[in-house]
Amino acid sequence: MKIPRIDYKIYNQKLSIYLKMGLVKSMANEMIKEIGNKSREFYEFVLPPVDMYLDEDKLTLLVDMPGFEKKDIKLSINGNILSIQACKEIAEQGKHNMICNQRPNIIDKKIRLPIELKEGEESVNSAKYEQGILTIIVPVQKHGKDIKIE
Repeated sequence: MKIPRIDYKIYNQKLSIYLKMGLVKSMANEMIKEIGNKSREFYEFVLPPVDMYLDEDKLTLLVDMPGFEKKDIKLSINGNILSIQACKEIAEQGKHNMICNQRPNIIDKKIRLPIELKEGEESVNSAKYEQGILTIIVPVQKHGKDIKIE
């Protein structure tokens, strides 16, 4: 029985091609993960979107924060700056591997309120979190005095 001779030059060329393909695939996967991380960091900076409505006696803020738990959200007010902080735990997906995560895991948002609040007199009437929307109501103090015209 004759043992076939192996041409190591061809073998090394094929091996080199397979190794390069694996390297390219690995680099592509790393690039996709990095793009996902950078986009998530961007959204953590920009988000959450906030809608404000000003009535005569109150300022209402609607903040979109899907995926967070009520216990993970902290609010504070200092002067006319409202701070919203939230941090959520990343749940294990079981057998699934996370390829891209663009939803923010951390929120640290400072919102300048369009009303004047004196330091020490800041108050929030109510804040509630339902179905991913945080609703904050800040009372507006009427300044000045009405003058009756005779």
